Amino acid sequence: MREYRTFDCEQMLLSIARQEDLCRTSLGHIKHFLSGVFRYARRQGVLDTANPMHEVELPRARPGGETHAYSLEEEVQMLGILPEPAATAVAVAVFTGARKGEIRGLLWEDYDGFSIQVKQAVWRSHVDEPKREKSKGAIPVIAQLRLFLERHRARSGNPRQGYILQSPQGKPLNLDALAKDVIRPAFEAAKLPWYGWHAFRRGLATNLNRLGVPEKVIQQILRHANVTTTMNIYVKMVSQDATVAMKTLETNCAATVQQKRLVGAAEGSETPMDREQEISLSERYTGVLAEREGFEPSVQVLARTTV
Repeated sequence: MREYRTFDCEQMLLSIARQEDLCRTSLGHIKHFLSGVFRYARRQGVLDTANPMHEVELPRARPGGETHAYSLEEEVQMLGILPEPAATAVAVAVFTGARKGEIRGLLWEDYDGFSIQVKQAVWRSHVDEPKREKSKGAIPVIAQLRLFLERHRARSGNPRQGYILQSPQGKPLNLDALAKDVIRPAFEAAKLPWYGWHAFRRGLATNLNRLGVPEKVIQQILRHANVTTTMNIYVKMVSQDATVAMKTLETNCAATVQQKRLVGAAEGSETPMDREQEISLSERYTGVLAEREGFEPSVQVLARTTV
């Protein structure tokens, strides 16, 4: 390791690029990893010279593949077809934007009905800190997610502690196995794409952006590391803005659900619906979704159901 020069490191990356069909993004990850190895060696006193990876240039390679973000319309459809506990797991991913490991590490004791604290992450069987210190934080819980979580808690025996999503053995739920065995088959049957858990995180950012939420507020909700000094100074104001932003998403979710049902009903009808019929259809559909553990119905629907 002490004999490695920048030239040697660059040649190593070039050799990897020639042997493997890797995109430029993957080669960048390899460079970042190797740089971390040399940085650790320097801290341990194994290496006294400069980090040889710093000036390494990436070899020519194909561009990275396109990344995907789920739309709110797709997510509404997903939540309507998935069984439990897959529906709750997807709802958590959709409405928190948490990373896969963070979702597995969520605890009941860190959920108060209004927000959920991200304090740890689980990778395979290892429990550790989140990706970065800035990744720790509270995420506002909107009404749609609250409904999923409370009904999931009731089905689980009303626990007050432990993992929110757990296996029958009490361990963090294996989200990869859940996707393979339950989610992907359900999506294929409904002709929905599966782009992985991180697509929900991108989806939240995209959906909030569509609603006109400022970028710095989206950064706080997603707990990105590159938070500016200005944001740190106005952290209380930004926290309030984050809650407002998630409330806006909450309202838009309900509107999207109603719109999808009304459009479907209108297309299948030979005669146009009058206003009273539209309202009736909208309320009935919202109530049905609530029963399917989808979305919180309006006060009028609740009143009509409970009286």
